[in-house]
Amino acid sequence: MKFVDQVRIEVKAGDGGRGCVSFLREKFVPRGGPDGGDGGDGGNVYFVVDSALSTLLDYRYLHHCKAKNGAPGLGKTKHGKNGDDLELRVPQGTLIYDDETNEVLADLTEVGEPLLFLPGGKGGRGNARFATSTNRAPRHAQPGIPGEVKSLRLELKLLADIGLVGLPNAGKSTLISSLSAAKPKIADYPFTTLVPNLGVVPYGGYKTMVMADIPGLIAGASEGQGLGTRFLRHVERTDLFLHLVDTSCMQEGDPFENFEMINNELKRYDQSLTGKPQIVVLTKIDVPEVRQQTSELMEHFQSLGYLVFSVSAVTGEGLKELVTAVGDELDRLRSA
Repeated sequence: MKFVDQVRIEVKAGDGGRGCVSFLREKFVPRGGPDGGDGGDGGNVYFVVDSALSTLLDYRYLHHCKAKNGAPGLGKTKHGKNGDDLELRVPQGTLIYDDETNEVLADLTEVGEPLLFLPGGKGGRGNARFATSTNRAPRHAQPGIPGEVKSLRLELKLLADIGLVGLPNAGKSTLISSLSAAKPKIADYPFTTLVPNLGVVPYGGYKTMVMADIPGLIAGASEGQGLGTRFLRHVERTDLFLHLVDTSCMQEGDPFENFEMINNELKRYDQSLTGKPQIVVLTKIDVPEVRQQTSELMEHFQSLGYLVFSVSAVTGEGLKELVTAVGDELDRLRSA
């Protein structure tokens, strides 16, 4: 399924039906009087969080969403049928913006009752409503009230407990595939991962945590380089970062500089991200040439105050200890 995390749509509530102008005409009922019924109310527009959805793909080509109009009133004071409501189903973590003012109108994070977003227009009153002692045969009725229209921008920000960050090919996809049932594409070239991947990781015997593999972090990502800001928004809701450092590339670049570069990009994108706790994960320690250099890296990051683990997602070395530590830290953050 194609991953789509930003769309623009126009939504419109249903128009109210027009009231009816009618007079009772029955045998043996002289001067029966006005009997025009009211128009039906227009349909409402609701947003519903659907836990089965993980993308906004349904709205990629559906740009205009409209609830049904109310039916006009009928004679014999019959009320027009109300218009059918429209339910727009979106994934958990969807933000709704007014596309003209950029105002946040709703943050849909909870699965539950539908959110009434636009109420339908009220139906107009029929001429039976306007009969008085001095105006016994009114010949006018109200038009229905038009339903409100809004231009919206929908943005999906993934809801995850843990965000995996690091340079391309740092081993994020391999790690999440080893710890969960997620099956991202894995290859030996940069930018293999073109969309965020979510994986559910069990820990503590009965608990679970959700990990998100965030692609596209390189120098200049906060300014749009690489995959840029397209996916940086998905790290905003995470509670904890696992910062992956590729130990197999020590000959090609300074891992300490790469680590600081990623953190600087996060800071430039959103200052608040610097306050999120990080656990450093040294990856690919199954490569014999770099295993002996791992201790030097661990000492450096530990001296900076980070909790550090060395793992191999291929052989499974260190994964159990990592999951236990991440689970403990997550529990601590949740109870704080």
